[in-house]
Amino acid sequence: MTLAEHLRELRNRVVISALAVIAGAVVGWLFYEQVLQALTRPLYELASQRHGGVVNINFSGMTDAFSIQLNVSLFVGLILASPIWLSQIWGFVVPGLTKKEKRIARLFVVAAVPLFVAGCAVAFFTIPRMVAVLLSFTPPGAYNLQQATDYLNFVLRFIVAFGCAFLLPVFMVALNLVGVLPAKAMLRAWRPAVMIIFVFAAVMTPTPDPWSMFILAGPMCVLFFAAVGVSTLLDRRADASRPDWLDVPDDQASAM
Repeated sequence: MTLAEHLRELRNRVVISALAVIAGAVVGWLFYEQVLQALTRPLYELASQRHGGVVNINFSGMTDAFSIQLNVSLFVGLILASPIWLSQIWGFVVPGLTKKEKRIARLFVVAAVPLFVAGCAVAFFTIPRMVAVLLSFTPPGAYNLQQATDYLNFVLRFIVAFGCAFLLPVFMVALNLVGVLPAKAMLRAWRPAVMIIFVFAAVMTPTPDPWSMFILAGPMCVLFFAAVGVSTLLDRRADASRPDWLDVPDDQASAM
């Protein structure tokens, strides 16, 4: 494919993914109140447990309520449309798939979607504990009125970051299966990979404390090395099934 053809393919895949997210966002808009209640429940539960303090969210601007509803709806659309945009990403990363690679692509989508949702679920159930720890430093009798935009942006980005983190081993193993990323290359690049993971965690957790970053970066590092281990086993299996005549040096092969 020429560069123009690659760009057209990228445009088409982006359009398909965007339309899927928008369709899911419509569902999120319709169920906005239920989603908002679930996301802000940790604050209200903490407020009912505290004595002498107030915890709540605050809409500081006239347009805050609308922008928050739009962001929450897009967040729901991103999760609901995950089977589509994940398949579009994989189809663009590995174009011109062979018959074997197409089976791997289907397995990738089957494995990636539940892992993405599982990562989002883990983050969702982690948020109440994290909110309780961070707000426990509020002095007795003080008012802790969270800006709605800041709180929900933190929560949504934290959930999406965990979902993406759970996709890391799937991408690595899938690229290994199609012969693009051998396990030895992964292992050689573990230092820059860990640094990139921590930079990603710092960007996706905008709070100034380092604990939120470590909460995300720690599981990502574990998943990275787990993917390296699985890829190593797959490479060994592939080498074991490799015919012996393929290992003959070129000069000996020409002499034969």
